[in-house]
Amino acid sequence: MALWRAYQRALAAHPWKVQVLTAGSLMGVGDIISQQLVERRGLQEHQRSRTLTMVLLGCGFVGPVVGGWYKVLDRFIPGTTKVDALKKTLLDQGGFAPCFLGCFLPLVGALNGLSAEDNWAKLQRDYPDALITNYYLWPAVQLANFYLVPLHYRLAVVQCVAVIWNSYLSWKAHRL
Repeated sequence: MALWRAYQRALAAHPWKVQVLTAGSLMGVGDIISQQLVERRGLQEHQRSRTLTMVLLGCGFVGPVVGGWYKVLDRFIPGTTKVDALKKTLLDQGGFAPCFLGCFLPLVGALNGLSAEDNWAKLQRDYPDALITNYYLWPAVQLANFYLVPLHYRLAVVQCVAVIWNSYLSWKAHRL
């Protein structure tokens, strides 16, 4: 409980910084889970640079983009009724999620040094599966998030759920 209260105080004092750092940290945790539990690399074969890349993507892309999206969405559709939450979820999953994945996957490819041609081929191969998998998880999570969670906690809630999603994305983005 003390850790949660400290997080709440930090979030109240520095909301943007805390949200971005939370996203980066949890992206890193997702990559560690991917490498150790999914890919079973072991500590000797763990790619630290890959984990660092995912942390930097979380801080420099995921946190700012998703956090900013939630602010825009809340201005566009103010309110927390069930209908408001459903509208937000439909916009989030119908518009934002496809665009986000379409940017995230090639960004990881570029950071991993893929050529434009290889990155395009990888996107064409991985994007449909990633988007379909997104739809198994995120609509229910986002509906609950938009209905039950105050705006300043939404990114943190999503990133906690996203530890599993980040593990999948890291595996998908780094699979050859």
